[in-house]
Amino acid sequence: MTRRGIALPLATLLAIAAPVARAQQPQTQAPAAAPADAALPSARSIIDRHIKEIGGRQAILGLNSTHATGTITLPGPGLSGKLEVFHAKPNKALQRMSLPGIGDVEEGFDGKVGWSLSPMTGPTLVDGKQLDERSFDSDFYEELKSGDRYSSMSTIEKTTFEGRPVYKIRLVKKTGGEDIEFYDVETGLRAGLLSTRESPMGPMQSTVVLGEYKKFGNLLQPTTMKVSMMGTQMVMAITTIEYDKVDPAVFGAPAAIKALVK
Repeated sequence: MTRRGIALPLATLLAIAAPVARAQQPQTQAPAAAPADAALPSARSIIDRHIKEIGGRQAILGLNSTHATGTITLPGPGLSGKLEVFHAKPNKALQRMSLPGIGDVEEGFDGKVGWSLSPMTGPTLVDGKQLDERSFDSDFYEELKSGDRYSSMSTIEKTTFEGRPVYKIRLVKKTGGEDIEFYDVETGLRAGLLSTRESPMGPMQSTVVLGEYKKFGNLLQPTTMKVSMMGTQMVMAITTIEYDKVDPAVFGAPAAIKALVK
């Protein structure tokens, strides 16, 4: 999911969750879509309200890059470490994490090549469906939900998510698959999502809870993201976000990855 600022591509989360989750079987079936209620607001209007509430379309389009820092915690085993996220248009992303007992993990996409670098797997290239998903999730302007990325958007129902009333919308991607997102009825802000992504262990579904929106520059950003996957929970907390200060060279693949590129 590049979901701006704290919101990391799901491939990054899998790199940490998979070895910690003790190989539990993931849920792979997407939630069933209930018939749309004519009285419900359209998915497009719900998304547009979110865009307005966080600062507006022009404020988003005015950015070229983001650099976020914070922490990542795995409450189960009691691990906590550093997190750093770089993102730049049109679709470049880099995430660096350091966790005691696991080590340094790096996940990147330079617009063409996707890679992972960690003590668990060594240097590896992402290919096939995983690469397609990495490219999709790394879109710098993902938050705008451009219509050319989806074959359909629909509001499924008004329900509850984390104890709050939300609108549940279904986004069917042109590249295949779908995402489910939740938007707070009262605030209009995105509250969370359900996504399924490919991994070396097969398709994995995650539940993401977004919260504690704070203003950085002209935009509201979620500063906490709780991810549940394979029975494991991860909590990411962002402390700083800077805009338009990322050196393009940061997205260059490490030497160990370059050696794998043919």
